[in-house]
Order: sequence, then structure tokens, then C-alpha cells
Amino acid sequence: MREILPALERWYAAHIPFGLATVVAVSRSAPRGPGAAMAVGPDDEVVGSVSGGCVEGAVFELAQEVVASGEARLETFGYSDEDAFAVGLTCGGEITLLVRPVTSASDPAFGAVAASVAAGEPVTVATVVDGPAPRGACLAVWPDSVAGTLGTTGLDAAVTADARGELALGATVRRHYGPRGERREDDVTVFLQSFAPPPRMLVFGAIDYAAAVARIGAFLGYRVTVCDARPVFATPKRFPPGVEVVVEWPHRYLGGTGTDERTVICVLTHDPKFDVPLLQEALRRPAAYIGAMGSRRTHDERRKRLTEAGLTEAELSRLRSPLGLDLGARTPEEVAVSVAAEIVALRWGGSGAPLTATTGAIHPAAAP
Repeated sequence: MREILPALERWYAAHIPFGLATVVAVSRSAPRGPGAAMAVGPDDEVVGSVSGGCVEGAVFELAQEVVASGEARLETFGYSDEDAFAVGLTCGGEITLLVRPVTSASDPAFGAVAASVAAGEPVTVATVVDGPAPRGACLAVWPDSVAGTLGTTGLDAAVTADARGELALGATVRRHYGPRGERREDDVTVFLQSFAPPPRMLVFGAIDYAAAVARIGAFLGYRVTVCDARPVFATPKRFPPGVEVVVEWPHRYLGGTGTDERTVICVLTHDPKFDVPLLQEALRRPAAYIGAMGSRRTHDERRKRLTEAGLTEAELSRLRSPLGLDLGARTPEEVAVSVAAEIVALRWGGSGAPLTATTGAIHPAAAP
């Protein structure tokens, strides 16, 4: 959704109706996850993707139909190979799409939601998928306000409470309620799509490798900060546009910076006076990934120093060092790919092995 927002904002501001298709459920080896979106606007302009090309043609027609009718539709696409011209997924999975029309009249909160997402402000959009409630109805939930309605006061109240909980986790899920928000009923299915601020990537050590890691981190959707105590190296002109560059001792900067379970920390300083106090701080705070550059000898010496500094085995076990997957990387760009591959594998539980050497579904099973 973030990728297609500029086009959606343009159409919405011009009061041009458009059809928005969103993946609301997947099973088995589906090509895109919940929240993936595609939109069809004026002059048959298409932005986004819901399946990587398998069903986009059919979704294009559905989007046009919902704009013409003004009514949202729920469609499921599964595996199809018996008929070469049948619409379906070749990967063996299944996706369910909610395709709804969006206009300034039917969705008055859409502009505010788009502005919040673009600004990195947290918001969850709750949309009725199925059941005895208006399909496609939306409720936008911010930490301190709401806009829109799902049809009843009770349903709005129950969904608002759940939406704020999911927003704190940055989660996108389906929830089931009764028509008036009853917790033990499942008549109404609501899709909660959270737009939390982008996760942070903190890169310490303003070296050539840092520029490449920062570039690929931004490409993956992280808000990237590069920190180094040496002002001659920590200059914005050495890094991609949009990357924050900070001149400060690494451990001091990290000590005053908030992290969470999505934060990625890459220690590229390769100098004990920087990386030992930095890792003392990093390994005792929440983070999704903590990696440090260096040879195996450097890692052994660093580990010894950290042990002497009082870190426990449990804390040291969080350190990925030497960082990255074994790709045979040599250049800064290749090393950045190696680091990014390890981050992605850790995030989704991947093995890092070649797919030709594995069996079973390529994509992990989606949570119910």
C-alpha cells in the first residue's frame, strides 16, 4: 500500500473514483501477503500488485466493476492448471481479495489515512470483509482518534480497541465479531491493516560498507541512520539521500535512542573502542537483529571482551557475527546483499539455503 499511495492520493484529491483490491487472506504458498494492494484508476491506470501477475487481469476487471456498481466484492483465487486460460495461481496457494470502490463520499477518511501513512504516523484501517455489516465499510483508528464507521456503535468500539492493540504491534490481521461487536461471535469478519512507522536500521561506522548497507536498508523499507564519532567520515554526501547521518560516539547515540522488536542494528565500526561499548548497550535492549562485522578472530576477541564486561551467554547469543550469509561476497555492495539476506531470513524464519536444496512450500504458512 505504501508504494501505491502517491497515485491513490492524486486520484482521491481530484475526486476521481478508483477500485482498490487488497489481499485479506492467504493460504499455502501465496505470492503476496495480507495487505498487498492493487488499484485501478482513471484511463485504466494500474498501480500495485496482488499476486505478481497471476490474477491481475481478472482483478483489473473486478476493480472496474466495483467502481461502476459502487459495491465491494470478495473474491478468492486458487490453484489452476487444468485450463491454460483459467485465472488462478500457479504456485498452488490461494488468496482472498476485497475489491472496493473508493471515493471522497464513500470513504471520507481516506485522505487523512493516506497523509498519516506518508508521514510515518501510526494508523490502522479496519475494513468489513464479510458478514451482516456493510462490506467495504472502513474505520480509521489512530492512537488518539477515529474516523468512519463499520455500521454500529458496538462494532466500532470493539474494533477500535483491537485496532489500537494491533497498531502497537504493527500487525495486520483478521478479526471476527458479532454484528454489534460481540466478542464471542464470528458473524462479521474485519480486516485490520496497521501502518506503523517504518522500522529503524541503525548502522554504526561510516565506512564504504555502511553506504551500501544503508542503501539496501532503505530499499527494504527501513528508516536508516548512520552514526560515527568521526566527522570526517560521517558526512551526508557520502550516503544515499534520505539517510540520517549522526556524528556521535556510537554507544552514546544508541543509549539515547529508542529501539523495538523491529529494529535492525549493524555494527561496522570494526574497532574495539567503538564496538565493545556499543554492543554492551545493543545486546541489552530490544532489537530484531544485531550484527557485527569482522573476521572470526575479531569476533573471538570481541566476544572475550564482552564477556569480561559482564554480558551473559544469553545476551551474547543474540549477536550475529560475522554478520551476513555466506555468499562469497567481496565488494561493499555484495556484502550489503549478504547482510540484507540474513536480516530477511531471520525475520521470516528462512534457512538461508538455496531453494533448490529445500523441499515443501517456498513461503511460510500464513498465520490464521
